[in-house]
Order: sequence, then C-alpha cells, then structure tokens
Amino acid sequence: MQTKIRKLTAAIAIGSAGMLGVGVVAAQTVKIGYIDPLSGVFANVGANQLKHFEYVVEQMNVSKAAGANIKFEVVPFDSKGTPQETLTVLKSAIDKGIRYVTLGASGSGAALALIDAVNKHNEREPDKSVLFLNYGAVDPTLTNEKCSFWHFSFDGNVPMKVDALASHLAKEKSVKNVYLINQNYSAGQQASRYVKEMLPRKRQDLKIVGDDLHPLGQVKDFAPYVAKISASGADTVITQNWGNDLVLLIKAAKAANLKANFYTFYGDLVGSPAAFGAAGEGRVHNVSNWSRNSDRSTLEPIAAGFKAKYKEDFARASVYSTMAFLSAGVAKAKSVEPLAVAQAMEGLKIKGLLGEEEMRRNDHQLQQAIMVTTFAKADGKKVKHDVEGTGFGFAADSVMESYVASQPTSCQMGRPTK
Repeated sequence: MQTKIRKLTAAIAIGSAGMLGVGVVAAQTVKIGYIDPLSGVFANVGANQLKHFEYVVEQMNVSKAAGANIKFEVVPFDSKGTPQETLTVLKSAIDKGIRYVTLGASGSGAALALIDAVNKHNEREPDKSVLFLNYGAVDPTLTNEKCSFWHFSFDGNVPMKVDALASHLAKEKSVKNVYLINQNYSAGQQASRYVKEMLPRKRQDLKIVGDDLHPLGQVKDFAPYVAKISASGADTVITQNWGNDLVLLIKAAKAANLKANFYTFYGDLVGSPAAFGAAGEGRVHNVSNWSRNSDRSTLEPIAAGFKAKYKEDFARASVYSTMAFLSAGVAKAKSVEPLAVAQAMEGLKIKGLLGEEEMRRNDHQLQQAIMVTTFAKADGKKVKHDVEGTGFGFAADSVMESYVASQPTSCQMGRPTK
C-alpha cells in the first residue's frame, strides 16, 4: 500500500508538470497553518479535515513530492468557525513565521476576510509574504471581485457545481418542483442565486417552489423548515448546507418521512452519510469533484490508507489537490518562497482527481471536472466502497469535464512587481 501511495503522490505532484532539478533547494520544513473550526458546532468537520491534511502531507513527505530536501508540516489553529477568530489566529500564525495558510471548513465569509488580511500583510511586509491555499471556501467572489494573487482556490466554486447539477437535472424528468434551503452566509446565498439563474436555462419547466436561508450553525431543529418543504409539494430539495446544519436537516426530513430527493454539495462529508442511512438510498445525491467509487479516481491508495489509519472516510479530495499543486509549485520554483511558488503554480497542469487539472492564471481558480453521485447500496461493482459503515456509498452518475465546468471570471488581478 505504501509503495502505491508513494507512486501516486509522485506522479500527481510532479509527473505532468515536467519539472527538473528537484533537490536543489536546501533542506527546509514548510509549515502550513491550518485555520478551521476545532471547537464549536462545526468542530467535527474541522477535525476530520485536519486529519486529511496531516495524512496527505505525510504521504507527500514520504514520496519527496516537493523535492528531496523539502518537508511539509501542518500546524493547526482553531478558527472557531468565525471570520473574527480567523483573523486572530492568522496573526498568530504569521507571528510564528508561517508563510502558508489554508482554510475550508471555516466558510467563505472567513475566506473573504482572510484574503483582505493577507493582501494587507503582504503589502506591508513583502519580504514575509503569506500565501492562502483555499481548499474548500466556494463563494465565486473569491476568484472574481475579490480575487488576489495571494489566493488559490482548489475546490470547484458554486457556479461550477451548480452548472454540473443543472446539466444533470436537465435529464431527470421526474424532477419538477424544487425547494432551496441554504445557510445564510456568502456561499449559501450564492448557491441560491446560481440555482435560480442556471436551472431555468436547462429546464424551463422546473419550478422553484421555495427558497429559504437560515442562520449558519444556529438552528437546533429543522422541523419547521421541513414542514414548509412538505407543504410546498417539492419533489426535490437542493442544499449547500454542510456539517451539523446538513445532518440536522436530514434528521428532521427523516423524522417527518419527507420523500423528496436531496441534491447536496457536501453530503459526503463526515457525519452526513450516517445521518442519511438506508433512508437516503437512491434519494440523496451529491455534487463534488471526486468519488471513491468512480472508475476515473486516482486516489484509491490515499483513500484506503486514510481509512486504515483513522477508521474514517477520505472525502475532501480538494485537500489532495491543494498539496499536489503546492508540492509541484515548490519543485518547479526550486524555492519555498511564497512569491516564487505562486508564480510557479499559475497555469500549472497536473494529473488530478478525475483527469487533468489546471490552475487558471487569470483568477487562480482550479479548473477541474465536477461529478454528480447517488447514495446507493454497496454492491461490489458500481459501489465498491461504503461510507461510515452504512453499507451505502456514492455511485458515480455523471461527470462534467473540466473544460465544460469552467466558468467565466471577472477577475482583474494585480500582481507583485518584485
């Protein structure tokens, strides 16, 4: 297993980047500040994704993906899931000399605040610049109006995912009445906006019969929302909810015996599959950039190794993309300086999760394939791997290739002149 992992990490991080001269950099440890909730309502997601980073970094170090003399180390900071605390711990990370930070489970509001803070820091202290590696905040504002040279986004953003979902629903003629329920913060608001914009273009007969935004991480009982969904006559629910907000929504839907289909963006993250259980079979669908059951997946050795070590499922594949591009950028730049690495990552192409991935130079949004999956019984064929011991896993249904999933950008990026 370890041999397969070493081959995989080396191939993805270096293989298609065409790099030479690795090992030129003096021996160094590159510390990455992991800024996500490790306490509070979303702590389980933050803790699980920290394990993702620690495991992937461990494999990158074993394979020497960034070069013979370069090692990575993950340093966790608790953002408590708020933009305010995110900025507090960013300062702490910078004070400790950390030059790379990553965030995903803190949400897009925290990511927007982080971009502004990193930009200001780098203007004040260009010789101590910091690079923000975003593995999971998906508000498209991050790579449009607020785009920054110092920010790279490794997960598909909201319009990329919604476009793939709309294309999939265009073929699902049984879907007629759609209810939207999302967390009331930047990414949830964008999900609502783009679904209402994109769905009618591909299915003019679809009706949006409800559109709710609820407080992020504050709702204890989703029964009133589920009652509204039931009364609307919706046959399908689309939700960008994640973490405890998705788990509690699903539990309330099960308690009310709601028969609607659910299309989620984060139904594969820790805690959600167990909440679905058998009731989710054939009715819960997920939009993401990877599935362990896809015959195109390149991450089986990583997923298997992670499961063996932590007894948890590897779900956040964008963590792997983040580290693969960072490793490839360091190797290409022959430097661990954020400016040089950022310049090396621009336009970089590697063999990614479902095919070739490219870090678009214009806006630093990773161009990648997006897929739709269905929660189905493990059968050893289409669903070889279940999740969270449920006996069910995510079967690959449709894939939107990266060149189709690509969305236009309004980014007008300023670049350092140094």
